[in-house]
Amino acid sequence: MKSPSIAIVDYGMGNLHSVARALMHAAPHANVYLASDIAGIKSADRIVFPGQGAMPDCMRNLVQSGLGDAVLEAAANKPLLGVCVGEQMLFERSEEGNASCLGIFPGTVKRFQGERFATTAPANTPLAAIRHDTEKLKVPHMGWSRVKQTRAHPVWQGIPDDTYFYFVHSYYVVPDDDSLTVGTTLYGDVFTCAVARDNIFAVQFHPEKSAGHGLRLYRNFVEWDI
Repeated sequence: MKSPSIAIVDYGMGNLHSVARALMHAAPHANVYLASDIAGIKSADRIVFPGQGAMPDCMRNLVQSGLGDAVLEAAANKPLLGVCVGEQMLFERSEEGNASCLGIFPGTVKRFQGERFATTAPANTPLAAIRHDTEKLKVPHMGWSRVKQTRAHPVWQGIPDDTYFYFVHSYYVVPDDDSLTVGTTLYGDVFTCAVARDNIFAVQFHPEKSAGHGLRLYRNFVEWDI
């Protein structure tokens, strides 16, 4: 059986080497490499699209690198995993710098604001029972938060519902189509933290910083038969 090739899109933004190390650990049989040219993306079986930093800078670098069209082409016909700003870039527009994004999914990217609800109750406490005391919402949202799986998906395989994943972000996606959402998290309010449609799966959290379950998510993506 041929080993899958996985290109991590390298447009100069994001902690690409930590993503690469996590993927190589999760799927040692795969050929994982950084792709900074169109040929590297075109030749890969699967694409990982990470991102970190300000949205205007990410979009500018993606366009200037010449990789934007290659990512759009890959998103149309190859398994693609978006991570952090890589998830946000799949949507139409971001409040961060009023930036235009790739427009693969309908929806916008909004900034956290308002208050957060106390979430110090035990992990099995019903949501209604822990939303009481409030405090000013700290931005960015940084640390471990539970992810509620809103529908089944092969990339969730073997990962328990309400598993903790690691987040670092000030903005989050708001899909126009609710059916895109496959995972949510509570921070101030419930927001979408994972989306999926056809050959695309994307998350706001960082699997490479999320211990064993993050590695399992990467392995599931590598083994995902679309």
